[in-house]
Amino acid sequence: MYVPAQFEEKNLTALYDLISNNALGCLITQQDGLLDANHIPFELCTETQGLGVLKAHIARENPLFQQLQDQDEVLVVFRADQGYISPNWYPEKLQHHRTVPTWNYRVVHVRGKIRVHDDEKFLRGLLARLTRQHEATQPEPWKMSDAPADYIAEELRHIVGIEIQITDLQGKFKISQNRSVEDRQGVVKGLAEQGNLALSQSVQSTLSE
Repeated sequence: MYVPAQFEEKNLTALYDLISNNALGCLITQQDGLLDANHIPFELCTETQGLGVLKAHIARENPLFQQLQDQDEVLVVFRADQGYISPNWYPEKLQHHRTVPTWNYRVVHVRGKIRVHDDEKFLRGLLARLTRQHEATQPEPWKMSDAPADYIAEELRHIVGIEIQITDLQGKFKISQNRSVEDRQGVVKGLAEQGNLALSQSVQSTLSE
């Protein structure tokens, strides 16, 4: 990934927050010279040694299950807020008109070595944690025990677990850091008026740095 210095994010807490709050990652693998991409919700575990671990599950019928070999190197892409930036939002445009459109976004690329877990204990623990995390905002959170035990057991037979030991994290937060304070304030206002509040707040955060 091309990352100009002003857009590089090295703060691990910021990178981990993006992953945790945008759990659907794009897992990119290579087999026989061909690239494949699978969109999977991941659990991030940072209590381990090193940079942490990503855990997820895939369908047993997914060809990826047969293709993966333990310790294969993979790439996972996580994306947060993003949006088009109009040059009309820059006050400086009125002075010299030397502005063009661009796109703002925040992404994290995770590289690591993958391992397949084809055992029920790993899967039950993973699914219980994922469920607790993503059901937390529901008025009455669903839990695995709400479903019949035989139904859950049958569902578990159709999936396998994967674990990725993270070897590298690369963050690119392109949120108008290369523009003047006045232009960034214009971007904040323009994005808010377009209803893109998340990206507007991200650009706003650069004004207090």
